Amino acid sequence: MNREIKALERQITETKRKLVALADLQPGTLSAQYNICGKPGCRCKANPPQKHGPYFQISYTRKGIGSSRFVRKQDVPVVRTQLKTYATLRALVDRWVDLATELANLRIAERNA
Repeated sequence: MNREIKALERQITETKRKLVALADLQPGTLSAQYNICGKPGCRCKANPPQKHGPYFQISYTRKGIGSSRFVRKQDVPVVRTQLKTYATLRALVDRWVDLATELANLRIAERNA
């Protein structure tokens, strides 16, 4: 069992190292919005309509509060990278919790053996 504990400790250390190495991140979902304006005779009211856009928007909920904001087209690649980094953060934290739970159970079992 000691070998299993050492292996879990190594995996946790590696997970922590990856967490520390993460770059800029942010939670949320990026979406493209297409709008219709109020000008009569505009192309967005044609048949078929040619809506204005895309306008990019990021939406997220943090601490129970929903928020959204528009993102400039030139900033979309950076925001996509930040969203992927956030997803990586969540996956690493989940892995850490799984490993730590397994480690805690092994230590309890070893102590009670």
